[in-house]
Order: sequence, then structure tokens, then C-alpha cells
Amino acid sequence: MDTTVILVSILCTILGTGVGFLIRHIFVLKDIRKRDGKVDEIINKAKRDASDIKYGARKEAKEIIREERSQGEKEIRSMKQEIIGQEKVLARKEASLDTKIEMHEKEIQRIKDKEREVDKKKDSIDEEIHKYKRKQMEISERLSEVSGMSQDDAKKELMKTMEEDAKVGFAKELKRLEEETKDQSEKMSKKIISTAIERYAGEYVTERTIGSVDLPSDDVKGRLIGREGRNIRAFETICGVDLIIDDTPELVVVSSFNVVRREIAISTIKKLIADGRIHPAKIEELHEKAKGEMDRELRDIGEKAQMEVGIHGIHPEILKLVGALKYRTSYTQNQYQHALETSFIAGAMASELGMNIKQARRAGLLHDVGKVLDASMEGSHAVVGADFIKRYGESPDIVHAVRCHHEDEKAESVLGHLVMAADALSGARPGARKAMMESYVSRMTDIEQIVNTFEGVSKSYAISGGREVRVFVENDRVNDEQTVMLSHDIAKKIENEMSYPGTIKITVIREMKAVGVAK
Repeated sequence: MDTTVILVSILCTILGTGVGFLIRHIFVLKDIRKRDGKVDEIINKAKRDASDIKYGARKEAKEIIREERSQGEKEIRSMKQEIIGQEKVLARKEASLDTKIEMHEKEIQRIKDKEREVDKKKDSIDEEIHKYKRKQMEISERLSEVSGMSQDDAKKELMKTMEEDAKVGFAKELKRLEEETKDQSEKMSKKIISTAIERYAGEYVTERTIGSVDLPSDDVKGRLIGREGRNIRAFETICGVDLIIDDTPELVVVSSFNVVRREIAISTIKKLIADGRIHPAKIEELHEKAKGEMDRELRDIGEKAQMEVGIHGIHPEILKLVGALKYRTSYTQNQYQHALETSFIAGAMASELGMNIKQARRAGLLHDVGKVLDASMEGSHAVVGADFIKRYGESPDIVHAVRCHHEDEKAESVLGHLVMAADALSGARPGARKAMMESYVSRMTDIEQIVNTFEGVSKSYAISGGREVRVFVENDRVNDEQTVMLSHDIAKKIENEMSYPGTIKITVIREMKAVGVAK
């Protein structure tokens, strides 16, 4: 019984195990089939995706090919159009070149025709000259026969007569032209200003190069020099001037061509004396302070000048240069006052001509700012001044007027001639500029000596500081027409042999004297 139970149990266990295995196997087979189905589905999907990708790639490739073909066709059309345009340009140039060649050939032919005409005229003139010479010889022979003079003497007499006649004719014509010019002065005012006054030009000379500083005692001299000259070397290096310390009691001299730099150095010395501490560091500190004060002072002076002439908008750096003109002189004429005078004169002339008054005043005020710029800058004061104001925004018309006021550049505008004339008038007025007595007397003497060398002059007087010469001639040796020629000859000789600022007016006076005796 027990054995049967055991066998049944074993059998049941085996059957259960087999059934379980069979069931697991069935499930595994189902799972495998399911997975195979998914794999097939994935493969099919991949095939479909691959087909879609392949289709899209083909479509995209076709689109790219189409676009490339379209772009290529556009480029080809563009190149064709460009080639056609170039061909047209070349055709036009070729036609133009043919026209120019034709014109050139015509011009050559015209020149050849002119040359033939000139040759004909030359032959005709040569023939006339031969006729004239033969006639002259005949006249000379007749004169020799009639007067008993030799042929050479007759020639000389004939040439002298002809020369006198030519001079008289020229003098009459010159006088007629001058009278016509006077009659048309109002109508031709701009032209007269543009052509006649432009020869005015004042020379620029720096006459003041030193300034002195009074010292409270001679002990300060030693402190300014410093141990082994340390302080004076530092002062000259920092201030850019020469400090002259000699045996003159309680005085030092500051020397420099740069007037503004010299004034700053003088101010620095005064501050050092007031401070009491004199050493390189203090010199540098007080120099910077004096420089700042000077900059403010110069700007204030420039702004005052700007307001006085009635203009505005000048850059502060340019105004500083206008203010610096206050410390500048030319032939002892203060250049700040000269700038104001030039500005007002230019404005007045512009008003008479119906031009822009403020523009003329602006150009007149700024015309000499180059005089206070650093001497290391290349060019005349007119050129460096024009370049400076151009950098700070001044208009081309103003720049040109400043540049040409001493003929460094040919004046191409009426404004340029106005500034040139106003500058000369301000410098040439009596009393504006002074010279040394020796040079003054020498110039007056030289003028009178030159005038007295001319034939027919009885006496001459240089007046108005040498700016005018009165010439008295003998009325029996010089006629009215000859006085005109004489004034021009004297002016020409003075121009060639003398150097002088401004202009010299020559007035020739011929007086007729008649004497009667009552008995």
C-alpha cells in the first residue's frame, strides 16, 4: 500500500513536471513567434523607411539638379549680358577713338595750314623789313645829304626821334587806359581787388625774444641754479626756454622765440619765488599749474576777440592761438590788435562787395594764428595756420583764405584777396609798424637817391615814413606824357633795388612857370 502510494506520488510528480515543462515550452514558442512577428514588422518598416528615404533622396537630388541647372542658366545669361555690355562699351570706345583720331588728324591738318600761313606771313614780314631797311637807308642818305651829317649820325638821330615818338605814344595809351580803369572802378571793383591789391604782403619778423623777472634778492639766483646746476637744467628742460643768470643784480632773463612758452616760464619763476621751495619736482608742479592758467587766459582772450568781431563757433584750440597773438609782435605791431583790425577791414570790404561779412571777418581774425604755432612745424605761418584750423573743422573757404594771404598758395577766391588786402592795409597804415631809426633813415635816403638818378628830376622828397615820394621835374625837359612813363620807371626801379614793407606811392609833379616883366 505504501509502495503504491509512493509510486503514484512519483508518477504524479513526473507528470506534473512534464506538464509544466510542456506548458513552459508552449509559452516559449508563443513568445518566439511573437518576437519573430515583431522582427518581421521591424524589417518591413525598415524596408518601407528605406524606400521612403530612397524616394526622398531621389526627389531631393532631382531638385538640387534642377536648382543647379537653373542657377547655371542664370549665370550663363548674366555672363552673356555682361559680354554684350562689354561689346557695346568697346564699340562705343572704338567709335570714340575713331572720332578722336579723326579730330586729331583734322587738328594736325589745321596746324599744318597755320604753319603754312605763318610761313607766308613770315615771308611777307621779312619782305616788309627789307623794304623798311631800304627806306631807312634812303632816308638816312637824304638826311645826310640835306643836313651834312654822317650816315651814322643820321641813323642815331632817326632812332632817337622814333624812340621819343614811341614813348610819347605809349605814355598816351597808358594814360588813356588808366582813365578808363578809373571810370569803370565801381563795375570792376572785384577784379581790381583780385588783381591789384594781391601784391600787398607784410613780412613776419620776431623782434622780442626775451623777458626778465625781478628777484627779491641775489640769494634766489643761487637757489635757481641749484647744486651743480641741477635746478637750472631741470627748469630749462621742463619749460623749454633758456634761463640767463648773469651779474645783473636781482634780475634773471628768460629767452625763447616761443612767446607763450616764455610767459609760462616767467610765471613759473614767480610762483617758485612765492613758494620758496625750488627743486625739480616743484618746478615741474608749478610749471603745469602756470601752463593751465595760461591756457585758460588765452582761451578767454580768444573768446573775447570772437565776441568783439561778432562771430561764433570757433574751436577752443583755435581760440587759444588767437589769444596767444596778444603776446606776439611784428615790427612792434601787436598781432592780436592786427588780427582784429584785419578782421574788421575784411568785413568792411566784404560789405561793400555784397559778400558774406561774417565769413570775411572770421578769415581775417584767423589769418595769422600760424605765427604762434610750434616752429618745428614745416612751412610758413600761413601754411601751418591753415593746416591747423582745417584739423579743427574750419570750412575750406576760410582755410584757403588763410593759406594764400602771403601768396604761399595762389588765391582762387575773392575772399582770399580780401584777407590779403586787409592784412596788408592793417600792417601798412602809418604808425602801425615801427622800424629802427637807422633803417628808417637809410630807406628814406635810398629812395631819394634812386629817384634823383632819373633824367629831368630837379628834386625829390620821401614823405609819410617813406610810403610816398614826391618827384619834381623840369618842365622844359619832361612833358606831360613823359611824366606818366617816369612815375612807372621810378616805381619799377624801386621794386627791383629795395626791400620794404607795404607799398610806396610815386607822385611826379610838373609845373609850368611863366615870368613877365612890367616896365
